[in-house]
Amino acid sequence: MIKNLQEHPDGPVTVSGWVETVRDQKRVQFIVLRDESGAAQLVNSAVRELDPEAPVENGEARLAVTEAISELSHGSFITVTGELIHNERVKLGGLEVKIEALSVITHANPETPIADDSGLDKRLDWRFLDLRRPEQQLIFRIQTTMLHAFRTVWIDKGFIEIQTPKLMASASESRAELFELEYFEGKAYLAQSPQFFKQMAQAAGFGGVFEVGPAFRADHSFTSRHATEFTSVDMEMSWIDSHLDVADVHEELLVTALTAVKEKHGEDIERLFGITVEVPSRPFPRIPLAEAKDIVKRRGYEVPRDDADMDPEGERQISAYVKEELGHDFVFLTDYDKSIRPFYHMRNPENPELTNSYDLIYNGVEISTGAQREHRVEVLIEQAKEKGMVPEELDFYLDFFRYGVPSHGGFGMGLARVLMLLLQQSSIREVTYLFRGPTRLQP
Repeated sequence: MIKNLQEHPDGPVTVSGWVETVRDQKRVQFIVLRDESGAAQLVNSAVRELDPEAPVENGEARLAVTEAISELSHGSFITVTGELIHNERVKLGGLEVKIEALSVITHANPETPIADDSGLDKRLDWRFLDLRRPEQQLIFRIQTTMLHAFRTVWIDKGFIEIQTPKLMASASESRAELFELEYFEGKAYLAQSPQFFKQMAQAAGFGGVFEVGPAFRADHSFTSRHATEFTSVDMEMSWIDSHLDVADVHEELLVTALTAVKEKHGEDIERLFGITVEVPSRPFPRIPLAEAKDIVKRRGYEVPRDDADMDPEGERQISAYVKEELGHDFVFLTDYDKSIRPFYHMRNPENPELTNSYDLIYNGVEISTGAQREHRVEVLIEQAKEKGMVPEELDFYLDFFRYGVPSHGGFGMGLARVLMLLLQQSSIREVTYLFRGPTRLQP
């Protein structure tokens, strides 16, 4: 691997990778070669015609290498054997490889379909080429590190990883924004979230569970933070006293993950994105939604009165306030009105109009919703009726609570949103391996 050349002594080496650039000068040729670990400079003292003083085989071989380099196109994949030389005058890593033999594994078409200034949609059309950029590869290394850190926290706490089905016989939470599909003689739906099955694990006595998996929303939004298929990071845990117990674990997960990202990738993020990773302090600020709206109003913006939620501009304003006053990038907004929460969110015992729930805002954008769940079946039935739902259609779910279930709660979090905000990207399309939206099903 190219990253290992720094520690390799001068001498023979073999490297493979994609041709990034070729500089074909009169007496010397340079290639910048890139693999998934980095880039290196290769050099060939060009032979433009056979040297009568040299052995025929050697002269012919050198001429063949020179001609092959002249014909290389950007993106061709080659293998080179040569002499590694550490040379501090070389700007690219302080080393170069003097080419002795070159083999073209695959030629790339000389006309590349995307360029540095291509728009996002064009780049997504040719995603496999766009992903070759070092910035893009770093995004998914960061994602890997983040998910590993999450799992480490959960596993250390004794949580169990589950994989819930994505084919549902009925709506997972509501009948809105569902993808319906034919299923043999009947119909099925793609799951919006693993919510019901996470809660089933609580009734099964699993205690704490987590899942990282796909979720589907038939949402016609074309915003920078919505997708029809996305990766959801979900957790559910038993033996809680309130939604704030869930928030405690939530912030532990994020602090652990951002610490790992900073330690492993901080320098690369600084170099490629110009961003210094900030590891947040604990505890994260927690502000009741009504108070947050008052703060936003004092800042000169009023959330529309008919909106019981916090709208996007309100999220940006409360984040700006928290950053200015508390120096924090995260804030939990708590105590949401029952009208905008699902039937299974537990009501606040002191004010039944509110729920034991929160939204987590990161750098001005909501990334997660968490809550304590209602575990009393008779209360669940009444709350479902309030929402206009038919309890009989929820029997498979309500059965979980008819045979004993502990108090519990959890959250669901959009992975791409976290990455987008961490790296200050303009859209989740930039940080999703293959994006799916209302008008995109390929590649």
